[in-house]
Amino acid sequence: MERRDPLVIVGGGLAGSLAALALREHRPDLPLMLIEGGESFGGNHVWSFFDGDLDSTQSALVAQLQPVRWPTHLVRFRSRVRELRCGYNSIHSEALDRLVRERLDPQQYRTGAKVTALGPRGITIDGGEDLPACGVIDARGPLGEMPGFELAWQKFVGIEFEAPGHGVAAPVIMDGTVDQIDGFRFLYSLPFSNDRILIEDTYYSDTPELERDVIRERIKQYASGKSWIGQPIREEVGVLPILLDGTPSVFWPDGDPVPRLGIAGGFFHPTTGYSLPLAASNALALAKLSDFSSSALARWARGRFLDHWREGRFFRALNRMLFRAAEPTERVRVFEHFYRLPDETIARFYAGKLSILDKARILSGKPPVPLGSALQALAG
Repeated sequence: MERRDPLVIVGGGLAGSLAALALREHRPDLPLMLIEGGESFGGNHVWSFFDGDLDSTQSALVAQLQPVRWPTHLVRFRSRVRELRCGYNSIHSEALDRLVRERLDPQQYRTGAKVTALGPRGITIDGGEDLPACGVIDARGPLGEMPGFELAWQKFVGIEFEAPGHGVAAPVIMDGTVDQIDGFRFLYSLPFSNDRILIEDTYYSDTPELERDVIRERIKQYASGKSWIGQPIREEVGVLPILLDGTPSVFWPDGDPVPRLGIAGGFFHPTTGYSLPLAASNALALAKLSDFSSSALARWARGRFLDHWREGRFFRALNRMLFRAAEPTERVRVFEHFYRLPDETIARFYAGKLSILDKARILSGKPPVPLGSALQALAG
């Protein structure tokens, strides 16, 4: 029997790994190779999502990662504290690494393989090894700037503590009562068990730079002030893009021969930077295709990006209002104003599925920023 070249997915992060898992489950006949430059799939991350972010088939795919789920979550501001009755879910990257190694055959993946060249019919791995492919998908994440996009940033340092008796029952996904520094700053707390809690110090900022040592000390002071302090057992850093505006044809030119998935393909929520729901959606859609040549996959992936771009227009306008109409330390007021809305509207906002009525509700009431600046920012 003639040997077929595999479909090669370069990048074993969330998007690439979910794509490989979906293909393994739904297209076991397809030769497949998942290439990861690091030693584990998923790196060192926690990914989160709301119940309403996924449909039933996407939920079934993600459920294999055994996410921790809380039925409610809280937000805190100086003049508003609120519990939202929408489930919140989080996954450690170790779960993704385990699942990939369990579900894929050993000959279907490689770790520690750094790709030095990538094209539509194959890749070259550090050391000069060439690997031919029927098609190549680039899921490595952004390798630098994202030309064609005007961006701001959600950036954070997170420390997971072993803290017996911390007493936190539900996630606090936004504590905006803290000092406002470098834009909108909030603390985020996930109680994974009775003796483990993750605390992230997060900034909606104009720049992607992080002062890790300074922020690490702020986290420890915050935890100490709430008597949560314990032994640090894990640390992570994240810098997520927030999309203000751009030119999609520059970011992803027509005729670009290599398909992309994940954040490098523009597949992230414009306001939160969350990418898990889109990664799951793309993975399942990929598994339904019949032509896995790079040219066909590139047309498919670019089409999905352009659909996502069009659907994100309202979110980009809100982002411009947040970053251009509000003074950096006053951005907290925009979020506090947002959390006056009904639970259902907030859930649809995070899912990226706003109705016309939802959009009207978001823009109603007295603006939390100067009206003239808000109108200018919304108009772009």
